Amino acid sequence: MRSRPELRRPWTVAALALGALLAAAPLRAAPPPAGQVPSAQRIDAAVKALRQDPNLGADYTMRTLRWVKGKPHAVEHSAAWVAWLAGLFGWFAQTSRFLFWGAIAVLAGFLGIYLLRLLRERPSRASADRFTAPTHVRDLDIRPESLPDDIGAAARQLWQHGQQRLALALLYRGLISRLVHVYGVPIRGSSTEGECLALAAPRLGENPQRYASRLVRVWQLAVYGGREPAAEAVFALCDEFAGALPSPASGTP
Repeated sequence: MRSRPELRRPWTVAALALGALLAAAPLRAAPPPAGQVPSAQRIDAAVKALRQDPNLGADYTMRTLRWVKGKPHAVEHSAAWVAWLAGLFGWFAQTSRFLFWGAIAVLAGFLGIYLLRLLRERPSRASADRFTAPTHVRDLDIRPESLPDDIGAAARQLWQHGQQRLALALLYRGLISRLVHVYGVPIRGSSTEGECLALAAPRLGENPQRYASRLVRVWQLAVYGGREPAAEAVFALCDEFAGALPSPASGTP
């Protein structure tokens, strides 16, 4: 931007030229008396003469600086942002199908890996369902080879020889052994009498279940209650043992 003296320079030159023209005016017209204001015609004539002067009548072009606010730049920036956002949505619209199927493929891969690991870590059904029969239940040996072939006759003989506790123990051992090895009842080594009956109930018929309940009741009264059963009740259990609970060789009734 030009300084104020530079801006005033043309007007100064014009004023000096006007003074010189007025000084030379006697050649054209007499100057007005001192103190008299020139008329409009004289002023117009002087201005016309100045314009006709090649040294003073030329046109001047002046350029000045002016502050411009940033609205156009903001508008251009906003338009660029909208154009970019529109292009992004257009790209998504064009590639949405590929993105969808790609996501499905990735999810299917993760699901397959998860199922594969689950199947590897999960034990097989055969190993889960396999039951290992115990050799002893609460310190009582229930292995078939540890028992006589005719459990009822052997228990009756023990009772008749005054070995009542051994006779009852043999009957109870024989009961648990048949439940495990003939009927496949999943009795554990720590199972109690009540647990054995509860586990055997779904696998026994009416007669074997009733016989097992009678034998367990006599056994509990003698061992825990200290009440020796009548000989007739024990002999009945001995005589019915083979019919109610057959040996593994004869199969399940």
